[in-house]
Amino acid sequence: MAKIIAINAGSSSLKFKLFEMEGEKVLAQGLFDRIGISNGTIKIKYGEKEYRKEAELKDHAVAVKRLLQLLLKLGIVQDFAEIVGVGHRVVAGGEYFKKSVAVNSRIIRRINELTEYAPIHNPANLMGIEAFRKILPNAVSVAVFDTSFHQTMPKENYVYSVPYEWYHKYGARRYGAHGTSHRYVVQVAAHMMEKPLKQLKLISCHLGAGASLCAVKNGKSFDTSMGFTPLTGITMATRSGDVDVSLISFMMQKLDMHSMPEVIYDLNKKSGLLGISGISSDMRDIEAKCKTDERAQLAIDIFVKDVVKYVGAYMAEMGGLDGIIFTAGIGENSGYIREKIMKRLEFLGIEVDEKANAKRGVAEFISTPTSRVAALMIPTNEELMIARDVKTIIEAKIEKEKLAPVVIKSHSN
Repeated sequence: MAKIIAINAGSSSLKFKLFEMEGEKVLAQGLFDRIGISNGTIKIKYGEKEYRKEAELKDHAVAVKRLLQLLLKLGIVQDFAEIVGVGHRVVAGGEYFKKSVAVNSRIIRRINELTEYAPIHNPANLMGIEAFRKILPNAVSVAVFDTSFHQTMPKENYVYSVPYEWYHKYGARRYGAHGTSHRYVVQVAAHMMEKPLKQLKLISCHLGAGASLCAVKNGKSFDTSMGFTPLTGITMATRSGDVDVSLISFMMQKLDMHSMPEVIYDLNKKSGLLGISGISSDMRDIEAKCKTDERAQLAIDIFVKDVVKYVGAYMAEMGGLDGIIFTAGIGENSGYIREKIMKRLEFLGIEVDEKANAKRGVAEFISTPTSRVAALMIPTNEELMIARDVKTIIEAKIEKEKLAPVVIKSHSN
């Protein structure tokens, strides 16, 4: 059976899921953590079994080699030839990549050129790509971009109100993120709602440590809350979301900071739920304290307000709304947060189905059948979306080769 592996390579980690594409069955999934750092760990779950081991993982090439060796050793695959495709999550595709692409040397150069848009993520993504291409040269490698889904946004929704040459010369614009997640859940929502995606106006709320909203109209990304980087938009675990940029120079003076990166670091790593609550960046910890801690409750209130504000804006932009989707860590698991958001949106005709909303991590309508706007909880599956893209590209490649004309050269005497 043909197998496809989906890879998410971080700066010091490598996550994977291995699929048997017939039936889209997950054969194995796991995490190689602390790559390039001491005390590395390997965790692989396959069937009912689990493999755990501490290991020194010098770099991504070593991690990939160990992963493939373990797939054989654990009997998950019998031969590397079974793996026909490898899909790689790549964070920044800029304006160049509007869809997933088969990787070649030219594509690798282009991804590397886009590193300035994602200096932490793109180099790590490339390390994963190059390591797999070396060990599995016959498998089709595919790059799947976080930003590509948002390339359908109309210009007024991605150009900033700054000197136009900033965009024209330097690519300063809204790119968004979580595109693979948003693309997956709206497809599932359309199936659940039994309507063509192109006929629906949906808002996908990817609410996790990183969080973004995406307005989807006519089956395409119409607007999204993250911007040039993932720092903007709603309040997140440690990211501030939207702030007045003048605040940066003001705080540099107040805190005697000497460089812009110092403030940006605080906005990325010390703000959001953590900064407001002073307790934790994890919504579960904040929920546990909110009844007795004023700042914990404030963090929740701001988070909910941000989501509601963007929903209202996107509904107005699209000229209506058919459904709102909750996904990712908070969106899939916190009935409390979902209910608070839906209660604020009751004016849209959303009625909470309390029994359904009490569930976690399952695809479910969490609004009543009489609601004018549907609310859905849908677990995201970015890895499956990546694997599907790989399968589509492999099938197109096979079809192209099948249809390619055979050229017979004639030799004159």
